[in-house]
Amino acid sequence: MIYCLSDLLLLHRDDRASHIAIIDGPRRLTYIQLIHQTEQFAAILQARGVQRGDHIAVYLQRSIESVVALFAVWSLGGVVVIINDVLKNRQVNYIIDHSEASFLITENRLRASLTEILLSADSIITIDTELDAHKDFTPTHVIGVDLALIIYTSGSTGMPKGIMLSHDNLLSGARIISDYLHITQDDIIISLLPFSFDYGLNQLLTTLLVGGTLVIQRSVLPADICNTLQLERVTGMGAVPMLWQQLAGNRSPFIKTQFPYLHYITNTGGRMPENITKLFRQIHPHLQIYLMFGLTEAFRSTYLPPDQVDVRPNSIGKAIPNVELLVLNERGEICKPGEEGELVHRGANIALGYWKDPENTAKRFRPAPFQQGKGGQPEIAVYSGDYVKTDEEGYIYFIGRKDQMIKSHGMRVSPEEIEDCIFASKMVAHVIAFAIPFDDVNSTIIIALVPSNIGSFSEKELRLYCKSQLPEYLRPDVFWQLESFPLTSSGKPDRVRLREMYKEHSNEH
Repeated sequence: MIYCLSDLLLLHRDDRASHIAIIDGPRRLTYIQLIHQTEQFAAILQARGVQRGDHIAVYLQRSIESVVALFAVWSLGGVVVIINDVLKNRQVNYIIDHSEASFLITENRLRASLTEILLSADSIITIDTELDAHKDFTPTHVIGVDLALIIYTSGSTGMPKGIMLSHDNLLSGARIISDYLHITQDDIIISLLPFSFDYGLNQLLTTLLVGGTLVIQRSVLPADICNTLQLERVTGMGAVPMLWQQLAGNRSPFIKTQFPYLHYITNTGGRMPENITKLFRQIHPHLQIYLMFGLTEAFRSTYLPPDQVDVRPNSIGKAIPNVELLVLNERGEICKPGEEGELVHRGANIALGYWKDPENTAKRFRPAPFQQGKGGQPEIAVYSGDYVKTDEEGYIYFIGRKDQMIKSHGMRVSPEEIEDCIFASKMVAHVIAFAIPFDDVNSTIIIALVPSNIGSFSEKELRLYCKSQLPEYLRPDVFWQLESFPLTSSGKPDRVRLREMYKEHSNEH
């Protein structure tokens, strides 16, 4: 039986001992080698004083070492605080301080990049220096409801929030994903997303659950990704819309090459542009495309099965297994088909709340409507802040974030609707819509864009296109051209930073 994450690693000690678990460039680690290295590093951590319940910050690039570090901490009953390796000194220290981390696991290269760390030298462990030591360790007993992970995610306002996830949360997510994606021990999954992103970590856990192989791919250049797909005979790939846009670019080998071993791809972290979905279906008709949607507080929410992608490509699908979704209006009533409302989640994947943030926890994690938990206590649900609607068959359609909706001509406008239209023009490689309010009913709609071809881009042509394709209340007022977008640590466009940059740009001009 699997009760906690350390059980997951031991699941295939006997039947898959010699099977490759992790591929990291030229390095290959079997399941038994991964177990031995994890036990070895757990002994080092135990000797350094790591105890059950300690919060341990892990600041490593995606690698064999980061997998070893995660499971070593879990083997000792510790709580992992994953820090994306693209973050800098200021953000790293914020997470260490806010999470109350007792130790930091890092590597020499990243350690050298930090000028200051809010921990003593004795509390910093460089895994590439110490992994060769040989010691014994005593595993620590934990149960499924124990806290396993604090994952920091940026919101639309304020500092990043630390979302608390239990062993049960993470294992449930792995079981559900492997179920509806039909992942088996024969699958070879490419890892493109950071482990600090919930789906990036889930790919690791799902792979280990079924006894498959995870291929860590750090370069996200389309040519390098495509080379790895061929070389390692990858069967499954997940990415975010920004990366799919790059893979759909005119110079990308992904739209010019056939990949006989790749049989499914998944999208998460935002809606896949419809024209990209159609392009992939045309070029790779054998591919099963799963369009997924979710938020870290509830892991995954929905998926659209491959057989529905051609029928309703704009839908985010229906609830994933073992999860119920409700669409509620402002009166707390279940919305009728076509009526806009907030998406509310209930099920096994609901997080434990925000670390050291009872106020926001109380706002987001509230009693589930129409449900009662054990002992008469209300079951807790996540009120997502996502506005959606359903069709007559129950399929869900994303409208926009409650905190990102644009007011224009007295109407509530989804930025995604504007973005989808402009991206379909093929004049832009990337596009983000946001607004600067100037009264109670209207806003200036800003379009931040990266042209597909800088030399031939014409703002006048794009304006004419928008006029022909969008009603007046959806038309952008300002087109702001950039060379690239700032990204969050999970590879999504950083909408908060874009707003800040625009304000700085406006003040300068």
